[in-house]
Amino acid sequence: MDEIRIYRRLNDLAEEEERLWARAGEEGDLAAADAARLQTLQVELDQCYDLLHQRRARRAAGLDPDEATIRPADVVERYQQ
Repeated sequence: MDEIRIYRRLNDLAEEEERLWARAGEEGDLAAADAARLQTLQVELDQCYDLLHQRRARRAAGLDPDEATIRPADVVERYQQ
């Protein structure tokens, strides 16, 4: 997946996340399905950002950025902030 597709995916995920947070603000809370979807969105966002970082690092090291792969959720969610 190239950067353009990653950025498009990030935008789509962020827009959906924003809609869920707006709904939570209007309704005072999230339904269980919406809360679960929000968690899924946050993991997918982290995976996309990680993929971008991998691609940039590979490019900076003179390696092929297309060899970067989406890491599993349990990997990206354990990163220290």
